[in-house]
Amino acid sequence: MADGQVALVTGASSGIGEATARQLAAAGFRVFGGSRTAAAGHSTDVEHLRLDVRDDASVRDCVGHVLRQAGRIDVLVNNAGNLCGGAIEEVPVAEAQAQFETNYFGVARMTAAVLPAMRQRHAGHIITISSLTGLVAVPFWGHYNASKFAVEALMETLRHEVRPFGIRVALVEPGPIKTPFYTLAQPTGIDAYAGPRGRVFAAIAELERKAPGPLVVASTVVSIATDPHPALRNKVTKQTRQITLLKRFTPAAAFEAGVRRSFKLRASDTLLPAAR
Repeated sequence: MADGQVALVTGASSGIGEATARQLAAAGFRVFGGSRTAAAGHSTDVEHLRLDVRDDASVRDCVGHVLRQAGRIDVLVNNAGNLCGGAIEEVPVAEAQAQFETNYFGVARMTAAVLPAMRQRHAGHIITISSLTGLVAVPFWGHYNASKFAVEALMETLRHEVRPFGIRVALVEPGPIKTPFYTLAQPTGIDAYAGPRGRVFAAIAELERKAPGPLVVASTVVSIATDPHPALRNKVTKQTRQITLLKRFTPAAAFEAGVRRSFKLRASDTLLPAAR
């Protein structure tokens, strides 16, 4: 149990964030849940705050409020994120920047905001929800993959930097999870990508249909939050562990071919119609 300890969870109004906030509260944490809507969700055990991780002032105000109310932050869970899909050629740069503003810079903002108080106390856990896509790229999720690869590097670096201050850094790497987050409408875009894009999104939808719910991720976060020496990378689901092992030990060409098969990408997808 973690009676008296304080946790701040971003993106806590639904999905993994909501489940994580509720599980931390059940484990004895005093939990603050931040989201852009400050929605109360389904839990009365979580104190909901308005938080936009894309905005410096919002981050500063949220962290300041928690410190004034609770006097400390023992655990930060970086969960807020969004997803834009489509071929890299199809996605406007502005949308890619927005993806990074939440998924990468949002993590950086929140982390920097809680570090001074954690350093002063020589204690704290920073737990960031990454993804299997931060280790293995999914076709037609290019900018989302890139944001998660970047977060992986950021947290690996941070772990070295803050270890002397007694601050623990960990990543949680789920595979497909059944949450509204993965409901992705097929975008309209370049016709040449329509066929393969549609098959990839159909394969992703099928993976999501068979996936476990967010509780498996939330339970992993609670285990890390109560562990004085957590691992850097914490994989969620058997599928995630299997795929990362395959990437490590399978020849690159064979692994790439396996990814293409999994997402129904065909050799003929590389053949563009002749110019007329």
